[in-house]
Amino acid sequence: MGFIKSFLASLLAIFVSLFLLFIFVLILVVSSSRESEPFVRDGTILEVRMGNTLMELPPSDPLTMLFMDPSREPVTLRGLRANLEKAAADDRIEGVWFKMNNISAPWTNLISLRDEMIAFREESGKFIYVSTDDIGFNEQSYFLATAADSIFSPPETFFEFDGFFIQAAFFMDLLDKIGVEAEVFRAGEYKSAVEPFFRRDLSDENEEQLQAIIDNVADTFLAAVSERTGMSREELDNLLNESPILTSRGAYEAGLVDLLTYPDDVEQRIENRVIENGNKELRTITYQRYNRVKKSTAGVKETSTKDKIALIYASGNIMPEFESESIFPGSDDNITYRNFSKSLEDALEDDNVKAIVLRITSPGGAGSTSDLIWNKIREASHEKPIIASMGSVAASGGYYIAMAADTIVASSQTITGSIGVFGLVMNMQELFNDKLGIHFDAVTSHDHSLWISPDKPMSEAARRHYQEFVDNFYEVFLERVALSRDMTVDEVAEVAGGRVWTGIQAHEVGLVDVVGELPAAMAIAAEKAGIEEYQIEIYPKPKSIFDLFSGSAQAQVRKIFQPQLKELEYLDPMIQILTHDSRAVIARIPFDHKIY
Repeated sequence: MGFIKSFLASLLAIFVSLFLLFIFVLILVVSSSRESEPFVRDGTILEVRMGNTLMELPPSDPLTMLFMDPSREPVTLRGLRANLEKAAADDRIEGVWFKMNNISAPWTNLISLRDEMIAFREESGKFIYVSTDDIGFNEQSYFLATAADSIFSPPETFFEFDGFFIQAAFFMDLLDKIGVEAEVFRAGEYKSAVEPFFRRDLSDENEEQLQAIIDNVADTFLAAVSERTGMSREELDNLLNESPILTSRGAYEAGLVDLLTYPDDVEQRIENRVIENGNKELRTITYQRYNRVKKSTAGVKETSTKDKIALIYASGNIMPEFESESIFPGSDDNITYRNFSKSLEDALEDDNVKAIVLRITSPGGAGSTSDLIWNKIREASHEKPIIASMGSVAASGGYYIAMAADTIVASSQTITGSIGVFGLVMNMQELFNDKLGIHFDAVTSHDHSLWISPDKPMSEAARRHYQEFVDNFYEVFLERVALSRDMTVDEVAEVAGGRVWTGIQAHEVGLVDVVGELPAAMAIAAEKAGIEEYQIEIYPKPKSIFDLFSGSAQAQVRKIFQPQLKELEYLDPMIQILTHDSRAVIARIPFDHKIY
């Protein structure tokens, strides 16, 4: 038996070694086949095909990027910012042609890109054309198109111009049918994360805060359309309320689109413009190929300084670090104390890093984890300036960690605040006893050993103590905000209560310092550090190929086979936290505010 075990172990080692050797050789082959820096001729047009989303950063999985078809590399906000900077300085680039249709992306990303497009036109004097195809424009893509010199659309395609909405799902009747009662504990009348479990509709408080968010989006969108078309806000509101537009022909007749024409004609018009500028013919270079053009080649002056600003991305739910068995997609992309601390400590240890910008995009999560991270940032701020830059959402636990920074910068469309906490206990007595025929019994050492059990309702004493537990954490939350924002606890309480605010509102009530995008946060960091030129060092560092052969590989496999239950994804962090600790206090906004 010993011989057989040794033989099998040796055989397994041989197979593993051969597999790793095969992967290593494959990586070398794929890497060597990657195109080197492309040659760009005079009179070239930068062609950007926008997909159905606009991420801030490319995927962090190195294997995905390595084996991805280079021509299908995703278009990202960071990549577009770099490409537009190069194209503005590159004398060989005549202009930019965006090809886009329906886009589903955070409004913070859309606003940032639109600002970059406008800056490109104003600073370089070069043109931007935007066209669509047989899919057509939705309101998000049209918002970007308003930054262009000209907007083109095929005559018989879709055009969405009908307004925006946020929709929430409620599960009270479902829980009643299966015999489950949600026992809810919360601090703050606006803390609506638990409403889906005991209501069938939005509370007045929740409707108030969501209406403010949707109105802010509408204001931003219609201000861009008004600037582009010259139509007043009243005219645009009447158009939306009386006869919303759903076709490109209707958009053209309303003056929203410059010309109804086909893609070949758009290309011909661009070629004519290029030839008029003294070039022989039209040449194009894709976003993906232009990514590989060096800044120095394009004519962008590169800094020689060693000074850096660390840009730490903190994205996802704020979670304790336990093994995830979730069936929901994206559940492994969380902010944990360990992974965040690693990035922050690396930035602090680098003597060339003079300031730190935290790019926070998080709806919150576990209150205890948020508090650990808050303390870590507070301690780090004594060593180097720390600026918080809020993404599409930095609320509840996301706001909790942001407020530890020296300065908080929020986009006008950031969803933030939600200063409040909740706890949730599911009483499944009817489900277990009456519907499934399952009964429980137990022995205990003391009266309250089993004060939370899914097979019975909580006692009045247990409810009282748990509510005190939630209230105590809420008081800590208020005190943390008061300390960080130089406010009294009473002043914080007036803007807390679990209420979510837009970035503009949060600035008005004193929860953030500056309304602006990521470049504004970087500029503030440089000013506080006393530097004018700097390099950007991004954290966490991209994963190496060898990371895939650790535990992260298992997570990647799970993602591949996970069902795409995006509509219920916001439940996942609560399920994970409560599964591991049913007494946990959660600081999270109600759901992922997707605006349609």
